[in-house]
Amino acid sequence: MPKIAYLECSRCHNHVSADSPQTLCPIDAGSLYVRYDMEELKKNAKRERPAELAAKSAASLGMWRYADVLPDVKPVTLGEGWTPMLKSRRYDGLFVKEEGANPTGTFKARGLGLAVTMAKHYGLRHLAVPSAGNAAGALAAYAAAAQIAAHIFMPKDVPFANYLEGIVYGADVTMVDGLISDCARMVGEQIKQQRESGVAAEDVWFDISTLKEPFRVEGKKTMGYELVEQLGWEYPDAVFYPTGGGVGLIGMWKAFEEMEELGWVSGKRPRMYALQASGCAPVTKAFDEGKDVSEFYKDAATFAAGLRVPKPYGDAIILDIVRKSGGGAVSSDDAEILASILDWAKHEGIFLSPEGAAATAAYDKLSASGEIKASDRVVLFNTGAGLKYTDMTAEAMGLKRP
Repeated sequence: MPKIAYLECSRCHNHVSADSPQTLCPIDAGSLYVRYDMEELKKNAKRERPAELAAKSAASLGMWRYADVLPDVKPVTLGEGWTPMLKSRRYDGLFVKEEGANPTGTFKARGLGLAVTMAKHYGLRHLAVPSAGNAAGALAAYAAAAQIAAHIFMPKDVPFANYLEGIVYGADVTMVDGLISDCARMVGEQIKQQRESGVAAEDVWFDISTLKEPFRVEGKKTMGYELVEQLGWEYPDAVFYPTGGGVGLIGMWKAFEEMEELGWVSGKRPRMYALQASGCAPVTKAFDEGKDVSEFYKDAATFAAGLRVPKPYGDAIILDIVRKSGGGAVSSDDAEILASILDWAKHEGIFLSPEGAAATAAYDKLSASGEIKASDRVVLFNTGAGLKYTDMTAEAMGLKRP
């Protein structure tokens, strides 16, 4: 397992030490990426792919099979990663990466699993997160496993499963009459108040928000390693990723860069598509208007709770990746998302999350327009188990208990 060489700002490329916990770049508040000594990594790995390396590890079927490209720490793990790659029954080139198979039922287990692992490594005692729902559940679970206090702020209308998770895992849960942006403001205010009131440094909350610490990206990047390995160490033609905060998309792009340096994959990187709901589509709007950053999306409303992020912190990074890859950003309204949930459940046996159905709905649109060809090999992410959204989906269907 590699030692971290340094943390690098995604904006100004300033280097920051990883010897102590870090949030954002001290120069321009850019998100920090974990960087390793790639020459040393190549020498140690001898250009072998993790399939051979993982055989030496008892934990080879989780995301820690990629320990050679993750920080040198003892994992706090619940078995996250190595989720199924399901081939569509109807579309020859389409594969669904079923992230609902993760602990806590969503891809958030990857990022929070690694972020909490590093928090324990650093000796942090209090972690705080604003969340659209699933990150809160994942933080609560991994913090419980690590015996670290978790402080969660969520909109009051998140799926009931997310609220239940926080309570069951013993987290400090605050339900907010607002959006994730309001939750983020409250976390920031609370931390500022703690510092100003002289709370002992070890008891001040550490903000583990999306892209405001470096290790959630590291956990999410394992999705990129997995999809390439599961496709026989070849890139697909396109990746469809439901995008709220967009950390998974950013993490996969980082993974592709690392794999190419290590010689584990070659060829043209996939076109990356960011999928949103029409009721909250800041990335799509910015993409369509040719802008480099998004604007705050007013009156955000969609039952795809994980996509209800009115302004992602990493919007500039997302837009840059989408454009460089030759992909795009596509939105679908709630009626289209619900129709896709029902279609895939009935014809494929997969109960998509609303976020995952935003991706399948977009796939249908781009296939119909000819942008996606029948011969294209596409990996589409279902970022969470549909069963976590039973109350939201039932409400959208007008379905009540008999």
